[in-house]
Amino acid sequence: MHTEAIMGISLPIIITLGAFIMVVYLRKYKNIERMAMIDKGLSPDLFKDSESRVTPLRWSLLFVGCGIGLLLGYWLDRTFDMEEVAYFSMLFIFGGAGLGLAYVIESKQEKR
Repeated sequence: MHTEAIMGISLPIIITLGAFIMVVYLRKYKNIERMAMIDKGLSPDLFKDSESRVTPLRWSLLFVGCGIGLLLGYWLDRTFDMEEVAYFSMLFIFGGAGLGLAYVIESKQEKR
């Protein structure tokens, strides 16, 4: 069997298993953290409201930034023939800018 065929079969399996294991461990450590808070007498619901309130803002600005980055990367690729570099650089730059904007908005909301 060729190496490409082996990689073509094993890579999706490894990626799927890795994602599943990551989700399991994230849930496990979140549960351990909550149990430690309960042991110390704190309520784990204290942090739930602040997380759920700002998460949609973060995700929406991240996706808007990534969309603008992909659009600008496409334009740079067509105009200057930059290939993949334009897509990845603009995606990270504008995605990071979206998260930075979300941070600024969240900090202003917390001051009120």
